[in-house]
Amino acid sequence: MKHQFLAISSLLLCITYSIETQAQQTPAFHIGVKGGTNFTKTSTESSLEGKYGFGYQAGIMTRMDIGRLYVQGEALFNKRKTSYEAKNGSSAKLSWNAIDIPVVVGYKVIKTDDINLRVFAGGVYSYAFNNKISTSQALQEGFKKFDKSNIGLTGGVGVDYKNFTVDLRYETGLSSISKDFKSKPHSFSLGIGYFLF
Repeated sequence: MKHQFLAISSLLLCITYSIETQAQQTPAFHIGVKGGTNFTKTSTESSLEGKYGFGYQAGIMTRMDIGRLYVQGEALFNKRKTSYEAKNGSSAKLSWNAIDIPVVVGYKVIKTDDINLRVFAGGVYSYAFNNKISTSQALQEGFKKFDKSNIGLTGGVGVDYKNFTVDLRYETGLSSISKDFKSKPHSFSLGIGYFLF
């Protein structure tokens, strides 16, 4: 009984010390630049079938590290492209620019001095502009009501090597970019960044 009490007491003491050490760690703040590619499509509830299109992104990022946890915010310019195919065989292409502001909370599954393996999830606000569509008159009229503001969810995995960082993430829109066609954007992106400090 005495040995069990000592073992439990030692375990509780170790847990308490670990929590206090984590809480006392000074948050580290980093700023960097980022660029990459995106693959975007929009789902619809009409007869149109969305196809993934290739685009690109570039911007800045900030990260605050608190032990294994971190919070990361970004401001990214995205060029997005997608295409549609209708049941009658006709097709259309849609492209637009967007300023995306994702904020994610992450956890470093593997954390060393040089290499981190991370998982993360969060939300993203997107402001779209300069949309262009090449298609029939009906679709052009529908996408004239392009909703410029969009809220979405994002998540993914990442690897850090010293100041370099690579993220693979998935993003889905919670609101439609076109109310007429109920088109919600979905995208995969691969981003490569470098923390200046």
